[in-house]
Amino acid sequence: MFWRVTFELLRGLGSCAELFALTLAFALPLGLVIAFGLMSKWRPFRNLRTPWLRKWRPISWLTNIIVWIVRGTPLMLQLIIIFYGPGIWFGNNLWAFSSGRMSACVLAFVINYACYFSVIYRGGIEGVPQGQREAGEVLGMTKGQIFRKITLLQMVKRIVPPMSNEIITLVKDTSLARIIAITELIKAGESFMKSSGITWPLFYTAVFYLLFVGVLTILFNSLEKKLSYFR
Repeated sequence: MFWRVTFELLRGLGSCAELFALTLAFALPLGLVIAFGLMSKWRPFRNLRTPWLRKWRPISWLTNIIVWIVRGTPLMLQLIIIFYGPGIWFGNNLWAFSSGRMSACVLAFVINYACYFSVIYRGGIEGVPQGQREAGEVLGMTKGQIFRKITLLQMVKRIVPPMSNEIITLVKDTSLARIIAITELIKAGESFMKSSGITWPLFYTAVFYLLFVGVLTILFNSLEKKLSYFR
């Protein structure tokens, strides 16, 4: 029974790892794009006389609203809306294909975590002293060079601790995939309660989560040491 349980939990862990990897692959770059939106200073009506229109930055305003909504509502609710919403509102099951459930889950996770990552990115970018960017301009560097060679490198160092917390949280949040009947680690453990009447496989899942998080912790600690040259 032990090896059977372990095998089933490993299959559930595979779903968690797939969701984790796909979320990071798409949420990390999307979060940077959203961060640029949050910091956008584009003002299309700056030449008008109306004071509030002159100061209005539509891209920043819209992006902040989206981030506020996503961060202010539970990921579970967002997952339910994305998966069941199209069928309720349009009468068409958008996710009616073999990997539809996982695709819907990845979409919900990517949007959610990209918004959280964007705030971390913005904090890291704005935390770089303005004087360093001005020094780059004095040296004749373009805005792109300043961002890549000055801002980006220091931003990475600043965001590693908060980003590692969010990524570790992502590992545990993968358990929410069971809401739309994806057999992840927790659901795999629960299945033995119904089929065999035993509860220990559910507690056994903690071992897999701890190992997963332990590997990530080692990787992030190693990354922080490699970036210590900024001190």
